[in-house]
Amino acid sequence: MDLASNLGGKIEKTEVLSAVEKYEKYHVCYGGQEEERKANYSDMVNKYYDLVTSFYEFGWGESFHFAPRWNGESLRESIKRHEHFLALQLRLQPGQKVLDVGCGIGGPLREISRFSSTSITGLNNNEYQITRGKELNRIAGVDKTCNFIKADFMKMPIPDNTFDAVYAIEATCHAPDAYGCYKEIFRVLKPGQYFAAYEWCMTDSFDPQNSEHQKIKAEIEIGDGLPDIRLTTKCIEALKQAGFEVIWEKDLATDSPLPWYLPLDKSHFSLSSFRLTAVGRLFTKNMVKVLEYVGLAPKGSLRVQDFLEKAAEGLVEGGKKEIFTPMYFFLARKPNSDSN
Repeated sequence: MDLASNLGGKIEKTEVLSAVEKYEKYHVCYGGQEEERKANYSDMVNKYYDLVTSFYEFGWGESFHFAPRWNGESLRESIKRHEHFLALQLRLQPGQKVLDVGCGIGGPLREISRFSSTSITGLNNNEYQITRGKELNRIAGVDKTCNFIKADFMKMPIPDNTFDAVYAIEATCHAPDAYGCYKEIFRVLKPGQYFAAYEWCMTDSFDPQNSEHQKIKAEIEIGDGLPDIRLTTKCIEALKQAGFEVIWEKDLATDSPLPWYLPLDKSHFSLSSFRLTAVGRLFTKNMVKVLEYVGLAPKGSLRVQDFLEKAAEGLVEGGKKEIFTPMYFFLARKPNSDSN
């Protein structure tokens, strides 16, 4: 019932179907163009997260990201470890002020704040996710040390040299221009401090001339609200162009004992993440269909579930073919002075 009542986020329930149709038209599958997605990225991404946040929270929990996973480790355990790894790489110290760029409903923000005893500000341009995040902060008891800013990460209303560390978890892939986004992060980060991120990228194995590869890329873009998916090399180029010194970078998917896409693979069954399995997703689809039919979920809800299903298929195929990764990691440092 929570899923049904929150579907559509801040969009009026009577407008959900129209929002779905507008969102779909941005994408290749419906004749959309990359240039249009980049020009209208804010509208596209806002519609996407209004439409999908309830589905994400229902199936995935509070942290909307993948993680490398060890044998015998649950999905939730792997997600927490992935967040702790980021905090350790950033060398976080108690009392520091940290920025989470594209924070979702704040799952990682709360976990990293408790793990490192830091104060974290989540930056997000989606009103519904911020409202939900504030509620979850209050429930978790971190509302004194964690807060949110509603803003576009391409133009942050934040003074220069404000934060002791910055991170982004599978979020800056929504940026229409990596350089512009990284340049803003560079500006608000204090000199000598670190920026770390997990990026969604196409790998060197991606062939833009391969029609199957292009289809997989398009499915991921429509299912995940992306204007484009950059190559890993383009992220590093953009970081250096923005002024960062790259400490190290690696696709963490290559060393994951269990495939990162395992929770979405229909051939895999797990009781601990049942809602993500083929049976669980079929149950969710039929449940949403019934809820929409009786009027408890807005019209268009099933269409959202459909493009999320398409995204899952694209992600699994992209992972199996090793042409896509959701965990290209880099650690970068802002030099102590511009002359450096």
